[in-house]
Amino acid sequence: MKKILLLFITSIAFGQVPNVSSGKIQHIENFPSKYVDARNIDVWMPDGYSISEKYAVLYMHDGQMLYDAATTWNKQSWEVDELAGKLITEGTTKKFIVVGIWNNGQKRHPEYFPQKPYESLDQSQKDTITAQLQKAGRTKETFQPISDRYLKFITSELKPYIDQQFSTLTDRKNTCIAGSSMGGLISMYAICEYPEIFGGAACISTHWPGTFSTVNNPIPDAFHNYMNSHLPDPNTHLLYFDYGNKTLDALYPELQKKMDALMLKKGFTTSNWTTQFFEGKDHSEKSWAERLPIPFEFLLKK
Repeated sequence: MKKILLLFITSIAFGQVPNVSSGKIQHIENFPSKYVDARNIDVWMPDGYSISEKYAVLYMHDGQMLYDAATTWNKQSWEVDELAGKLITEGTTKKFIVVGIWNNGQKRHPEYFPQKPYESLDQSQKDTITAQLQKAGRTKETFQPISDRYLKFITSELKPYIDQQFSTLTDRKNTCIAGSSMGGLISMYAICEYPEIFGGAACISTHWPGTFSTVNNPIPDAFHNYMNSHLPDPNTHLLYFDYGNKTLDALYPELQKKMDALMLKKGFTTSNWTTQFFEGKDHSEKSWAERLPIPFEFLLKK
């Protein structure tokens, strides 16, 4: 661990630190892993952060999109710093830090695509997924998820580092994970695969099709079957889902309703699960930023 720490200390100065309007960022350049490619990590700490206090931790995917619209490809961001800072200052949520995990460009889809549901498909179904993703320009090769390795990186490499270097509450109740679209899928998968680590997951505009077509697509049913046997205990876990109905979100309403029925079947109630629908909202950071206080309050209520 000391060797890794030295690497981070020497590299932080060379990374691009997002500008924030609330709190502060520690930028970690090229965090190394034996499971996945190295990537940047941006850890946000609220104003007044102190080692004399302990903070809950929210892990968020697509870390380069979270804080500073000036640095993102579409000039939009989640405005996490502003929104989280406001909620903490108002006392609406417990104090928490946000660990923004940058995505890895072309490997984003295989890293975020739940692996075990995919592996439950027969070969012809897998070929269908590959063909649909190739048509959408998401892969040129035969598609193969690597999300088990991605989650291993978060749980066995990144989380131990964060808990060592920051003043955190390390227990399940105070460890949550969140993301949108494919990031929503991997957040669902994370809480199902590691229910002993994550106590809450926010799955925002969850990309249930996995590909970009709902026609002849076996994966939504595979996700449903996986969740049926792997959803965590509703007595100890919180799950948030939401969706709009414009642009890519237009694919989600009917699929989300099936997942909602499953949540009821598995014993989830309004005390540990919510699904929110946002009429007229599209698939964008702007839309997600508008409603982000809702999942933050749900997962991190004081």
